[in-house]
Amino acid sequence: MARARKQRADDKRGGDRRVAASAVVESVDGGLAELMPDRDRGRAWTLLIDGAPQSHVDLDDPSYLSFEYQRRLGHVIDLVAPPGKPVQVVHLGGGAFTLARYVAATRPRSTQQVVERDAALVQLVRRELPLDPNARIRVRSVDAREGLAKVPDGWADLVIADVFSGARTPAHLTSGEFLTDVRRVVNAGGLYAANLADGPPLAHLRGQIATAAGVFPELALIADPTVLRGKRFGNAVLIASALPLPVPELTRRAASDPHPARVEHGKSLRDFTGGATPVTDASAVASPAPPPSVFR
Repeated sequence: MARARKQRADDKRGGDRRVAASAVVESVDGGLAELMPDRDRGRAWTLLIDGAPQSHVDLDDPSYLSFEYQRRLGHVIDLVAPPGKPVQVVHLGGGAFTLARYVAATRPRSTQQVVERDAALVQLVRRELPLDPNARIRVRSVDAREGLAKVPDGWADLVIADVFSGARTPAHLTSGEFLTDVRRVVNAGGLYAANLADGPPLAHLRGQIATAAGVFPELALIADPTVLRGKRFGNAVLIASALPLPVPELTRRAASDPHPARVEHGKSLRDFTGGATPVTDASAVASPAPPPSVFR
């Protein structure tokens, strides 16, 4: 396993000479992983895989969410049950365990299962950015669908899908069959939330909404308006449930973000979907690759 450390320049402020943390670069199953120190937060790190940002973690404040899409998923976590109540969460895709740390910090005594296929990445993150030993977080290094299949019926208050391989969501995690198993795992009042990435003409995003609509009766979408208009490549968070969603509160929170987002639901979401065809295992393809300019 190739490994190197790149030392950053000393930070001199007010005559006090402080040595900045060094980056960690290591080969993992999914490519080249880099843990880059955050210059503005003392014990915070950004995880990149092959140059694509995957996660941001602040070890001193795990309730801090830096990435836009993670803040939107944080809103979903905050609304899945009354404030502070422990919840049961399945995370498909682990990264640096940012959202699992957030749940543990904001809802102590929650029970969580993280399914992250990249065992070498899990080892790296556990070593360099250790989890709170008191947090009830179990990590399984298996494929997302394999791990999901082992979760009991109705166990989860929330299932979060945030799985990327080479900056693309694998095809087998985009189908109706996959979402049918998600619904099996989510309890009657629970939620499913997925981080989706797409750009013009948004065919992948529309197909994912149509696929979810065939499995869950209630849907909402949170995204930057420029992404929804097909002006640029970006992330959208799809939320699904068997019961009505807290749309007004989601809308308020999304609008108050540092980078405000829009919430689509009901007729406007159906109109946005535009008659897209649901995806099956037989027709599934990976999400589109982002243009190189996205990570510059």
